[in-house]
Amino acid sequence: MRFRRRREGAEPTDGIAEDAESLPSSEESPVEEAQPEPAPESAEERRGWLSRLRAGMAHSSARLTQGINTIFTRRRLDDEALLELEELLIASDMGIGVAGEVAETLRKTRFNQEVSPEEVRGALAEEVIRLVEPVMKPLRLDLTKRPFVILVVGVNGSGKTTTIAKLAKQYRDDGQKVVLAAGDTFRAAAVEQLQIWGERTGCPVVMRPQGSDAAGLAYDAMIEARAQDSDILLIDTAGRLHNRANLMAELQKIVRVLKKVDPQAPHSVLLVLDATTGQNAHAQAEIFREMVGVTGIVMTKLDGTARGGVLVSLAEKYGIPIHAIGVGETADDLRPFEARAYARSLVGLDL
Repeated sequence: MRFRRRREGAEPTDGIAEDAESLPSSEESPVEEAQPEPAPESAEERRGWLSRLRAGMAHSSARLTQGINTIFTRRRLDDEALLELEELLIASDMGIGVAGEVAETLRKTRFNQEVSPEEVRGALAEEVIRLVEPVMKPLRLDLTKRPFVILVVGVNGSGKTTTIAKLAKQYRDDGQKVVLAAGDTFRAAAVEQLQIWGERTGCPVVMRPQGSDAAGLAYDAMIEARAQDSDILLIDTAGRLHNRANLMAELQKIVRVLKKVDPQAPHSVLLVLDATTGQNAHAQAEIFREMVGVTGIVMTKLDGTARGGVLVSLAEKYGIPIHAIGVGETADDLRPFEARAYARSLVGLDL
């Protein structure tokens, strides 16, 4: 995924399928130890990622392309056409605000002119780029803070554990020492899944018996990560929104106990959202932002939905940094978010 580290501009590397862990440590260390630098991404790797991104976004782009072709084939850009375009964009989960902005931009520049579907798609791509570029921010690891603690939150089934596994694999490939914490202590399957990914990625996993206090586990994981002089600690959490009050209390307690070890922890609160949920992603972003203060988003499963446009409305409404997107099972399919590549893939244009 090549997430960036705040250290000599270095960027981490790629690697696995969904679900893993990672963690750092070191109490004082104002001076950072030299870390191996990741190999730069080759042109072939870059082309491979872009082709997977476009293929993964095919469901979303097909809906938009077909709709735009239907509306604008041999037709002037009149009020009726703009209304139909707005309805199409709203149906594609881009949101009312985004749909209105796109329509207004076209009204100002091309009204009463004959426009081709390709021109409309190009204009739409440029508007999407404008809206999402401000949130295009890679997850930066400040390894002067060791372990760098990443608290991963999201509803059950969103892909949290899988995302942790991918991150762990990528950070391990980049030479980082990573610890995983199985903080969803009420779901035995989640703990077992993280344990499997820990074995595959070579990352120690801190676990406790089912039903154990999640905050106590997070505290123990932080102490253990420090003791092992780890670079990164990735903490999995529960996502039982049907019992929202209890979940909020649990997450807030986790944050409090982490701050007892390091007042700046967690250094990143990563919200994992499943693109297939469409507009429900807005409710999840709202809830978790209220619970623990989200610092960044990873959007998964863009390859399994026609609702990939929801990322645009999330960017416009919340302005939360979007660190990465996922379009497949392997770690190579989780990459830093790029506004232009996403926008042009969304509307089916060449990258």
